Amino acid sequence: MDTNDSLSDTLFDDSPGSLTNHFLIAMPHLDDPWFHHTVTYLWKHSSQGALGIVINKPSNLRVAELLSELDIDTHGRLGDIIFHNQRVMSGGPVEKNKGFILHDTGRDWEYTLPVTSEVSVSMSKDILADIAQGKGPENYMVALGCAGWEAGQLEQEISRNFWLTVPALPAIIFSNDHDSKAEAAVGLLGVSLSQLSSVAGHS
Repeated sequence: MDTNDSLSDTLFDDSPGSLTNHFLIAMPHLDDPWFHHTVTYLWKHSSQGALGIVINKPSNLRVAELLSELDIDTHGRLGDIIFHNQRVMSGGPVEKNKGFILHDTGRDWEYTLPVTSEVSVSMSKDILADIAQGKGPENYMVALGCAGWEAGQLEQEISRNFWLTVPALPAIIFSNDHDSKAEAAVGLLGVSLSQLSSVAGHS
């Protein structure tokens, strides 16, 4: 996992109406292969564009395998079983070889960007080394790749009813029940997945 230096140029201040720290819930008619039936956590959004991480699309790669590929030693910890059961998310079609870790806010690693007082995103190997040794954040989610929108693109997609938006809930981000995340996110709006076809986008 490489530090994502190329994203440093896209970090920007939040603007009024920002959807930073919101979920994007894909509407049923959104048939994009990357985003069909997905929930994306937006960790940056302004008039200049948006960045997010898909939180409910597990890849075939397990966290244990990722740690091994990066030569990060767990020293045979009992946590190895947990790492074997944890899946790395397919975070999006942008920078697919880059690692992104969503985690509890409270401690900074080499490249950590606080999103809120509860959620941060880190993009460096040192946080994974600490996770392997049981010294990392209590709650975390590992993803490869992210999602990105150019200026005005996301707003246009929302106006075309491709997405529902709702303020994010950390408990949903860090849940290991990936199959239920879409239903849980939609539930924050007081609706169900079966009702989405009749619900317009929110901002």
